[in-house]
Amino acid sequence: MNMLTKLTWIELKLLLREPFAVIFTFVFPLVTLIVISGSFSIEDADADFRGAAPWDYYLASYIGVVIGAVGMIALPVHLAAYAERGILRRFRASSIQTWGVLTAQVIVGFLMMVIGSVVLVLASRLIYGADLPEQLLGALIGFVIGALAFLALGLLIAMITRNARAAQAVGMILFFPFFLLSGAGPPPDVMSSGMRSVSDVIPLTFAVRAIQDPWIGEGQNGTSLALLAAMAAVATAATVWIAGKKT
Repeated sequence: MNMLTKLTWIELKLLLREPFAVIFTFVFPLVTLIVISGSFSIEDADADFRGAAPWDYYLASYIGVVIGAVGMIALPVHLAAYAERGILRRFRASSIQTWGVLTAQVIVGFLMMVIGSVVLVLASRLIYGADLPEQLLGALIGFVIGALAFLALGLLIAMITRNARAAQAVGMILFFPFFLLSGAGPPPDVMSSGMRSVSDVIPLTFAVRAIQDPWIGEGQNGTSLALLAAMAAVATAATVWIAGKKT
């Protein structure tokens, strides 16, 4: 087992022991999805839910929420805590490069997104009989690109904050408006024009659409994928620049 594999395994176990990360990655999306899906019946599958059953609409949306929770909360708080406690310096002193640690964090973050999403799919199918994606490949592409974009954002948040509490504050300030306005709360079609305008420019909306469109058979959303790719590139470049300034 090479160093990256060992480091990834250790980091995964450590992150899964953090109650804050577990709650926002697994518990919060699952409980909220179950409650909101159960608030509607199949007769509500109208234009507000893009013609899909409410549980299919929200299942795809909440996979985006898992991506956002890991990228905006779990990953940056965990990594900022490392920096705050001097753990990154100790890694460097023991010949483990910072980029090896960051790579392990990205892999762990992606694995948590996958696990959280699988939990949502299994629960939604078991409780509500939710459908699998009509266009599986398209939904997977949307998931991967959305995940990479928010993992890059998570690294950037960790780099620009001084400690875990600051990273948590920034993550929470971003997460809840993104969560409510991305389609995981009220569907965009029932929002006021002002809120809809805000929803249309929120990065988490792009991730939700990139997954939801192929999930309900609307085809790949090229615009959302392009914007997520641009977000990943910009956030990664900014992280590299800031990390270079700190070393």
